[in-house]
Formats: sequence, C-alpha cells, structure tokens
Amino acid sequence: MGQPGLSGQAYRLDLVAGLTDGILTALTLGAGHMFLSGSQITVGLAFRVAFAAAISGAFIFLVAHYADLRGELVEAERQLNLTSHGKLAASQLGRAAFFDAVIKAMVASLCTFAGALLPMLVGALIARPRWLPMAVSLAALSLLGFFLSRTVWGRPWRWMLALVLAGVVLTYLGAKLKIV
Repeated sequence: MGQPGLSGQAYRLDLVAGLTDGILTALTLGAGHMFLSGSQITVGLAFRVAFAAAISGAFIFLVAHYADLRGELVEAERQLNLTSHGKLAASQLGRAAFFDAVIKAMVASLCTFAGALLPMLVGALIARPRWLPMAVSLAALSLLGFFLSRTVWGRPWRWMLALVLAGVVLTYLGAKLKIV
C-alpha cells in the first residue's frame, strides 16, 4: 500500500497525472473558444471546466487506485497460499486500501482542478491574444516535463517535447471537435 505522509514520491503519479490531465482537458475543451468561436472564455466557464475535470479525475483515480491496492491484497493472499480468497480485502487491510485510494484520488483531483483552471483562467482574465491560454498550457506542460525528468533521471528535452506535443495534438483535436 501507499507510503504514509504526503511525500512527493508516494504521490508522484497523482500529482503528475492530475496536472497533466487537467491541462490537457483544458486544452481539449477550451480550444474551440481559444481559436474558433467569437466568444470569450469566462471565469465561470474556467471553473466549470476545472470542476468537471476534477470530478471525473476523482472517480477515475479512485477506481484505479482501489483496484490496484485490492489487487495487491489478492496477490499477497496467493503468495501466502491462503486457502480462502478475499479475506485480506475484507479485513482492516481492505479498509486501509480504500482510505489510501480516497486520499490519492483527492490529491489527483485537486491537481486536475489546478491544471485545468490555470490556462482557462488566464484566458478569462486576459482576453488578448486569444492563443495565450494555449501558450500558458504548453509552458506548464513543458515545465512539468522538465521537473518530472529530473525526478526520474530522464532527458529533460524529451520529456518536455513529449508533453508539449501531446498538448498540441489535443488542442488540435479539441478545435476540430468544437466541444465547448
């Protein structure tokens, strides 16, 4: 199960996936407003997109983490050659796994909210140039890629380029789909 405390390593997945999910969601949903529509991104729209992204992310991460942690308990039962199945998951360990999954989902959800809110709020508060929210998003993805590469001893330019390219692709798709 997860490590106690809010260490960066214990929550790296939630921090990175949450921020990335939020930024990419904002790019996808906001691309129509940024480039195609004549309407301005509003503060209300920025918060609605961020809230929707956060709620969706919370459910996704809760289910994923809980399934993963329950899977660890099932594997432990198998390795211990326990004759009955599901006992560990139904025990205090199962409840601890659920609590751990809830905490991790909340961290990811808050990061998703922040990641989605940043570019949308910039677009709401600074109307011109219309591409500014995309530039802020791509800069945030690049910065995230840089710091992430440092924590995993990767090549910064590769991480930065990969995240920025993902942002460009999802912005293009969002503009084509005209979601918001």
